[in-house]
Parts: sequence; C-alpha cells; structure tokens
Amino acid sequence: MIEALVLLLVFTAVALGVWVIVPLLVDAGMWRAEAAGTLVSPASVPMGRVVDPRRLLQMCWSAAVLSGGIFGAVLLATGLAEGVGALVGAVLVAFLGYQMPKAWARRRLAARQLLFDAKLMDLTLGLSNGLRAGASLPQTLELVARDIGGVVGEEFALVLHEYRLGVDLPEALNRLCKRMPNEDLTLLISAVRLTMQAGGSLAEVLDKITATIRERTSFQEKLRTMTAQGKFEAIAMAAAPVVAFLLLFWIDPELMRPLIATKPGWCALGAVALLETIGFAIINRIVTIRV
Repeated sequence: MIEALVLLLVFTAVALGVWVIVPLLVDAGMWRAEAAGTLVSPASVPMGRVVDPRRLLQMCWSAAVLSGGIFGAVLLATGLAEGVGALVGAVLVAFLGYQMPKAWARRRLAARQLLFDAKLMDLTLGLSNGLRAGASLPQTLELVARDIGGVVGEEFALVLHEYRLGVDLPEALNRLCKRMPNEDLTLLISAVRLTMQAGGSLAEVLDKITATIRERTSFQEKLRTMTAQGKFEAIAMAAAPVVAFLLLFWIDPELMRPLIATKPGWCALGAVALLETIGFAIINRIVTIRV
C-alpha cells in the first residue's frame, strides 16, 4: 500500500512538472531568445514548416520528464533498481524520450520533402508551358503553384510573398532551396538565375530539366525496388529476437521469467536491445543509397 502511494505521488509530481513547470521554462527560454534577437521565424527553417519550435521544445521536455519520471518510479516501486541505478535508468529513458518528438518531426519533414519532390516535375512542365504562352515568370509561378497545390503551393506562395515584399526572385528561390533541399530544384533555380542574367529561352531549358528529372525519378524508383529486400532483412533481423522471446515465454514462462524478474536479466535485455539497434542502424545505412 505504501509503495503504491509513493508511486502515485511520484506520478503526480511528474505530471505536474510536465503540464505546469515545463511550459513555463520553455516560455522563459523563448522570451530570452526573442530579447537577444536569436529567435528565427518558424517559416524560415525547414523544421518550422512542420511544427512550431516552441511547441517542439515543449514536447521534447515534456516527453523527457514524463518518461524518465515514470520509469524511475516503476524501478523504485518494483525493486528492480534502487538509488543510483534507478537514477541512471531514469536519465537514460528521459534522454530517449527527449529525442522521440524530434524523430517524429523529422519523419514529418521527410514526408513533406517527398511530397514536394514528387510534384517537382509537374512544376517544371507547367512553368515551361506557361512561359511559352507569354506569361512572365512570377505570374507563371503563381498560376502553376496554385494549380498543383499541396506542399509545392505552400512553398512557392511563400516565395511569391517574399518577392512582393521586395526580395529578388533568385534570392527568394535560393531561400526555398535551403528550406527544401533538392538537386533538381537547385538545377531549376540555377537555370532561372542564369537565364535572367544572360538571357535566353527559359522554356527550352525547362524542357531539358523536365527530361532530366523524369530520368532521375525512373532511376530512383528502380533503386528503391532493388534495395527493398535489404530493408526487409534489416527489419526481420531486428524483430527476430523479440518474436523468439515472446514464443519462448508463451511456451515456458518459468524458463524466461528470470530475464524480466532479475537484474542480470534486465542487463541482458538491455545489451540485446542495444546490439539489435546498432545492427539495424548499420544494415539500414548500407542499403540506403543517396543519389
């Protein structure tokens, strides 16, 4: 009864820290950044297009405090670790919890980048057709981006907004390339800049860029197909020990109980999890080919 009461008090303290103290600390840090002039606009950085930096920082600290506090309380309540051991375990879990919102934001950013890349060929083709129809480049950008919509429409709407505020169009496009890094987009921006400086037919250049993007897209699809087996093997190898443990625990629970009821068992599980994570990361890095 006393252990349950202690666990409840610890959980209440952790929840209070997450919902009250952490937002106050994040707001104080943001206020200091604003006062020092080091806080940038969310739209000017890639991650800011996915989640507000203030909210992301609050999510990171909230996840760290909540996961670390609960894990430490569970260790103390169950007697698996005491004192320094529980503190070290709570700090490690808190560090992992701090990284989870960042990983979620990076996945959302990668998905946004894929959506942008998938529509880039349509963008160049539409720009070429619009320029041949006699429209200016800013007008063509506005019409094509509005027709395509989605991530492309949002990004080029920001480009045109900066252009209307007095930023040179090549400079606004360069800022777009920093927000959405892509080799094909870099090639497109270079063609626009050179054509505006030296003259020439931008529509013909865009036709060649469209053909290049089409060939690169076809090659990347073939490459993803060829590396799919390696990625499946990485997932299978990482999941095999978990499946084996569950099957053995279902067949003979007494045989596997020491792994989850003793300190050496927890150490063994931690070592296995660490080695499996390293192996999965290595295999995934080998089969991930950047072009």
